[in-house]
Amino acid sequence: MRLLVLGINYAPELTGIGKYTSEMAEWLTARGHAVQVVTAPPYYPAWRVWEGYSAWRYRREMLAGIPVWRCPLWVPPDPSGLTRVLHLASFALSSLPVVLWQGLRWRPDVIWVVEPAFFSAVGAWLAARLGGAKAWLHVQDFEIDVAFDLGLLSTNWLRRGVAALERWIMRRFDRVSTISERMLEQLAAKGVEAPRCFFFPNWVDTAKIYPLHGPSPLRAELHLAADTIVALYAGTMGEKQGLETMAEAARALTDHHDIQFVFCGEGGARKRLSQMAEDLPNVRFLPLQPAERLNELLNLADMHLLPQRADSVDRVMPSKLTGMLASGRPVIATAHPRTQVAQVVTGCGRVTPPGDAAALAQAILHLATHPTERAQLGQTARTFALAHWSREGILRQFEKEIVQLR
Repeated sequence: MRLLVLGINYAPELTGIGKYTSEMAEWLTARGHAVQVVTAPPYYPAWRVWEGYSAWRYRREMLAGIPVWRCPLWVPPDPSGLTRVLHLASFALSSLPVVLWQGLRWRPDVIWVVEPAFFSAVGAWLAARLGGAKAWLHVQDFEIDVAFDLGLLSTNWLRRGVAALERWIMRRFDRVSTISERMLEQLAAKGVEAPRCFFFPNWVDTAKIYPLHGPSPLRAELHLAADTIVALYAGTMGEKQGLETMAEAARALTDHHDIQFVFCGEGGARKRLSQMAEDLPNVRFLPLQPAERLNELLNLADMHLLPQRADSVDRVMPSKLTGMLASGRPVIATAHPRTQVAQVVTGCGRVTPPGDAAALAQAILHLATHPTERAQLGQTARTFALAHWSREGILRQFEKEIVQLR
């Protein structure tokens, strides 16, 4: 089978969407399938093009035996609603000739495109139709809904027009997949017929992410005492996470000297978060850690923090949750009770209302002072990850579906 992958983020060193896409491509290649990738130069999550790459040039490279075509894009220094739209549109335009050329010249069996960015879906669908390939859209998050719900875009007539275009495009793909059951329901609400929908959740390599028998080496490097309780947030620091709630919870717990907050990652909201916490002695910031240290980072936690804004829950399913549970640590998520995130976390940690810093602080304090419960929830978390998010099982089901589609 020949598969052409189109996605704005692609790099094995990334977390989130870029990591999943590259792992999928490498796994399929190892299984004997031919895969090529059209993407942008790596720039995420710091919103700066990585050293050694250019934002303005086309480039071809080989990664793990996979041809990767890097297309130009504009990276805004301070991403906001309008600049994000222009950023995504720049990649959709620059990648269009490459996708069309590859679709007509290489003749893939399937063209697979990941949202975000939805703008790229139009080019992928057109290239598939012109080249006789099947078209597959994978939705990691409903970025259009999220943009309007968070106020990044706010014009009513624009929302109606973009939503209509989204529905029109989605209904024309041969297959549309997404990462949670609630998001599958939203696909149906957008008019995608059930036979064309596919459940393709994020996964975790449980052989690489696992509970360490002893303390993480990072604990000694950060000079943390053995009895210090670490509440960890590790991941992209974006606007849709509601990260300010963590800073407010940390402020409420400053008198509890045995509780330390560690925030690790990059993103557009990191500067604002660091400003909110700059006077807090119980908050530490770490830069994005290399992939080979991810398990050590996740094992630094006594509990993981998963903040979400109320208006973005069930529009996305946080990819970072898979690693959190696989590390065998409980998770405290901010989510409404009937959302998908709450259903997963219940039994593996605690769920508090979005935006309620006092409730988040109380949940952190409760787990910090109940070590037996903390350990039991962590064991449940690990068991859940093994049962539901095994990389091999998920990718084998995907392979079966995509081979049948071609």
